[in-house]
Amino acid sequence: MDSQVRREKQRALMTELVERKIRARAQELYDSRGQGEGLALEDWIKAESEVVEQSTLAMLSRRNRTQKPEMAAANS
Repeated sequence: MDSQVRREKQRALMTELVERKIRARAQELYDSRGQGEGLALEDWIKAESEVVEQSTLAMLSRRNRTQKPEMAAANS
């Protein structure tokens, strides 16, 4: 398998995993509201925001922003 195909498969898998996390969190929000109808989009957006905020990339980004500029440059 060539590296481009492998990267595409990895990207697809990561996308699927993130979507599953978002879907599960949106369901939790829906359930916590007593399964009231009409707020599916709001639940999805809130869930998406939470999942992305908690992602590894977000953690790395926060860590890099708190490093001194010369340390961040040395790590890149």
